[in-house]
Amino acid sequence: MLIVTVGLGTLLAVLFDQEFFGRSVARLLAIAPFFVMPTVSALIWKNMLMHPVNGVFAFLVTSLGLPPIDWFATLPLTSIVIIVSWQWLPFALLILLTAIQSLDHEQKEAARMDGAGPIAMFFFIILPHLGRAISVVIMIETIFFLTIFAEIFVTTSGGPGLATTNLAYLIYIRALLEFDVGGASAGGVFAIVLANIVAIFLVRAIARDLDA
Repeated sequence: MLIVTVGLGTLLAVLFDQEFFGRSVARLLAIAPFFVMPTVSALIWKNMLMHPVNGVFAFLVTSLGLPPIDWFATLPLTSIVIIVSWQWLPFALLILLTAIQSLDHEQKEAARMDGAGPIAMFFFIILPHLGRAISVVIMIETIFFLTIFAEIFVTTSGGPGLATTNLAYLIYIRALLEFDVGGASAGGVFAIVLANIVAIFLVRAIARDLDA
């Protein structure tokens, strides 16, 4: 999910930094999914887009003469990744677009005058400038991805089997379905420790980047 959100977020940020007709509307539509509640988002994907009979994807596939895909039965983990990435891509886009807009235009003009093409501009000017912003996006999204629950609860309920059961959903199962309060409490403590370890390493990485 991090690869999808950071990768696509970077490409979209570069695209939306360019001048084109309807750019303001396109930015608004691209950022809008971040403001949709996770439960609502999961219901939309489950019943309107990925439903194997009445979903939009099924309609498009059957229009091409191909059999529809039962996403949550055959590709459950991929389905969760798609849903969560769709939700968090606007966040990455917003942070990275703001970072790109802070790039000195004179530096870009100088690179163009020296003959740098779009690819060279991206890899040698834009991408290094986005290093700190990408680190911030990775830190925040990593912590929030550890707590994904609503999307799993609404769509797959952790299944098939335990295919889409993460730590947050496992704690829910232990505490409220199996009434194993001790096991759920241990899982909660482990989640807190894990989140803090991730945060410490990422904050130190960002601090080293700032010092450099």
